[in-house]
Amino acid sequence: MNSSSLGLLFGVVSCCCVLTGCVQPTGLRTADPYGLTQPKQFTAHRSSSNHPDWSSNDDSLRPIPGETVVLADLEGPGWITHLWMTIADNEYGWPRLLRLRVYYDGSETPSVDAPVGDFFAVGNGVEAEVESLMVRNSSGGRARNCYWPMPFRKSCKITVTNEGRRRVSMLYYHVDWARCRSLPARTPYFHARYRQALPAPADGSPYELLNVRGKGHYVGTVLSVVQAEAGWFGEGDDFFWVDGQPPSIAGTGSEDYFNDAWGLHVNDGPHYGVTVAEGTGVGARMTAYRWHLVDPIPFKQSLKAELEHRGWTYHADGTVKSAFGERTDLMSSVAFWYQEGIAKDQPEVPYGSARLPHGNARQIEVEAALAECRTEGGRVSVLPELFWSKDVLYFEAQGPGAKLEVPFEVVEDGDYELFTEVAQAADYGVYKVLLDGQPPRPPQLEHEPGADVRPPTQFDGYALETYVGLAHPVGWVRLGRGRHTLTFVCQGKREASSGYHLGVDNIVLARTGAEAWAAAAQVGDPSIPPGNAAELSHILTSDPDPVRRGLAAVALRDLGSGAQPALPALVSALQDSEVAVRMMAANALGALGSEAATAVPALMAAGAAKGEQVHVLRAVATALGNIGKPAATPALPLLQELARIPRVQWAAEAARRKLE
Repeated sequence: MNSSSLGLLFGVVSCCCVLTGCVQPTGLRTADPYGLTQPKQFTAHRSSSNHPDWSSNDDSLRPIPGETVVLADLEGPGWITHLWMTIADNEYGWPRLLRLRVYYDGSETPSVDAPVGDFFAVGNGVEAEVESLMVRNSSGGRARNCYWPMPFRKSCKITVTNEGRRRVSMLYYHVDWARCRSLPARTPYFHARYRQALPAPADGSPYELLNVRGKGHYVGTVLSVVQAEAGWFGEGDDFFWVDGQPPSIAGTGSEDYFNDAWGLHVNDGPHYGVTVAEGTGVGARMTAYRWHLVDPIPFKQSLKAELEHRGWTYHADGTVKSAFGERTDLMSSVAFWYQEGIAKDQPEVPYGSARLPHGNARQIEVEAALAECRTEGGRVSVLPELFWSKDVLYFEAQGPGAKLEVPFEVVEDGDYELFTEVAQAADYGVYKVLLDGQPPRPPQLEHEPGADVRPPTQFDGYALETYVGLAHPVGWVRLGRGRHTLTFVCQGKREASSGYHLGVDNIVLARTGAEAWAAAAQVGDPSIPPGNAAELSHILTSDPDPVRRGLAAVALRDLGSGAQPALPALVSALQDSEVAVRMMAANALGALGSEAATAVPALMAAGAAKGEQVHVLRAVATALGNIGKPAATPALPLLQELARIPRVQWAAEAARRKLE
């Protein structure tokens, strides 16, 4: 460990020692930076997704669209020491669609309010690895860890809201925390807040990272960019306005603020790093982080942090217009700081898909087009549930030159960002992608020396373990209304791969441009107001929006016995076209317990439905167990069959124990 890392660790440990009341002798601080030789004046605890039945391995939550789940609801005083979560979701951009909030001491205002992905230092709905002192993401970015100390005096509630349009397949989490007798007076609260400008302000004003009143210190920034025009975007300088005075900190360029140089390049480290960097072409994505751990920025009254959005700009003919011009890139960020009291002066975080770079991603599940796919040098089929609720087109290619052509429909003429999400496995090959039989048009080249231009050409499908979720950017293209094709052409394979195969999960289309971005900003919250059983029944059975129908079922579940008048609506919802609604209807029936006895035949029919999703089957099994005997005893043969399904086994066996 180098001296700077040791010094930082000492600083973090010193903070914890202040919280716990322990003070180390000066000499021991160097030999024992973690304070492991000091007695601890706290008790250690964890709130997790562990199933209450320890014989079950069903240890995850599955929030449906619009649902908020509570990860921790703690009584203090104490502090959060560590957050860990891993999530399986098959919605495009889901790390930005799931919203993390932390509330202290009963406040209705969250002190942490940010998308899950951005909070863990990777923006734009992307997953990537991070190795820093305060955030570490491993397993391809799927294991997220945070080590920011989060003190609280009375209570702390941590929630995650699914603001997407698809259910989360699995959400596992740990919230590690310490309970102590008291906190030192004036202990500041940890804050983190998401902001965005999609696109950056057109009036020339800088992009605002944070504008807050109070007393505290700034400790970190995560910035994400999607380039709406070609060329290097990052000539903008950073400015920190402390207590209303002229900037005491003024930078020399965006990459300089993030401690990189001559552009931004993927790297990570204790204090700063770049988790995503795709070059400087149109549509290229970037995320960088900067932790102010050894150089926090104190403020006594207020702090405003800004970043100019300036860089290379061009005339229509491709000639240079300016090397320091205003740009229209899509910018988003999370600011991290500590302050006395709870910041209640922050702007509201946009809802759900309004946070996506273009806000209107259309996810086309290509397995539905199996019959219309064309192949050369191989055969195509569908692999269901290849990776946690993800079905893929599986192309068994014979070798280089093999082709898979996948059709897709464009609803209206326009400019689009086009992605395909593909699988990786130990027998997969290297592929290039053609649009309508031709290579996508290359990005406009920039003129700055050392330009980092990386036109998307091909992707490597090889990985030691099967994974579905590699996003390959085809490009920003003009598409006419009607049918188009993506053709995947095998280029070969790396030596370690045992085959040339390919797995295609979906095609993602998003409208780009000012009109599309303005429309995306209008996305609203589909939440339903509190209501009685009759009102919720009406929404459940008649609302055209499946998100609202699902939320009505959630509300009925939470009513407990008060939902009894909605029993017919819940029974009907077991046949809803949307999986999330069926699952939550079964959960609501389970919450009624014996009062839902008349629903047993409908639950049995749902459990016996051919091809039913395992999450629904789990909910059905649990509901039958909660209804109990004698009403649910006829379901024992069904539960025996459900217990043969590995991912339903624990719920079915728990229900059988209640009925036998």
